[in-house]
Amino acid sequence: MIKVFGHKSPDTDSTGSPIVWAWYLTEIKGTPAEAKLLGEPNTEAAFVLQRWGLPKPEIITDVAAGDCCVVVDTNNLAELPTSINDAQVVQVIDHHMLAGGLKTKGPIDITIRPLACTATIMHDLMGMDAAKMPDPIKGAMLSCILSDTLAFRSPTTTDHDRALAERLAAELGVSIPDYSAELFAAKSDVSAFTDAELLRMDSKEYELAGKQLRVSVLETTSPKVVLDRKASLMASMADVAKEDGADQVLLFVIDILREEATLLVPNDLVKRLAEASFGAEVSGDTVVLPGIMSRKKQIIPALKH
Repeated sequence: MIKVFGHKSPDTDSTGSPIVWAWYLTEIKGTPAEAKLLGEPNTEAAFVLQRWGLPKPEIITDVAAGDCCVVVDTNNLAELPTSINDAQVVQVIDHHMLAGGLKTKGPIDITIRPLACTATIMHDLMGMDAAKMPDPIKGAMLSCILSDTLAFRSPTTTDHDRALAERLAAELGVSIPDYSAELFAAKSDVSAFTDAELLRMDSKEYELAGKQLRVSVLETTSPKVVLDRKASLMASMADVAKEDGADQVLLFVIDILREEATLLVPNDLVKRLAEASFGAEVSGDTVVLPGIMSRKKQIIPALKH
């Protein structure tokens, strides 16, 4: 049985894409596969599972030597199970920059394309067989695209992502504006999470000038709900960084509707990073970065010390 999974702290794409690909491998290719998760899905991903009647995949903490695996929505060793290099990775499907570190037992099938969403790549790989997707699988695919593109607001959006989303929505009889509003409302409901959980909810590890950074984003239509907690969030950053082996946590609160990010500035290190990376003038414990929506395309590439 092939295990299909994405990255730790699974968002909608890392929850939905494993389900889509496990369906394809099992039902179309005749190769038994199961979707897995490397943690609890975030609130938006949990909503998607409920909305389309999809069972939550089993959560696993590691893989065993010899496990046959397909990795989706990441190729970054830091975001994968500790023993991934002992497993039999047979395929990688991703849309992020090549991070390196994965070692395989033999030649594998790798597809990394500059699209906004892993699910879009999967649709392309399916070819004519994509027409066989049942509605719940189409719903998962549509959700992945709308989530990763922030309903086409993100600069990562391509015409190809948009066209596929519009086609899937038409086939499902779904209004993209209405359904996106439901997705973002679910994403924005963070009241049940601790500060540490929020700081880890959607984060990537990144090294800059010898500093280990945990770069976290919270995409929301209600930024005030998060920013009202800024004092406690900043107070929690040191413990989270220490527990995770990082030097600093960066938290960008993405306002989906205003299309801007607010970076929390707890110390001089983050102040210097903000000024060097974004040309910002920082005078308090937050700084607004107009037009910044994408960690992959706008935040990580811009980071300077």
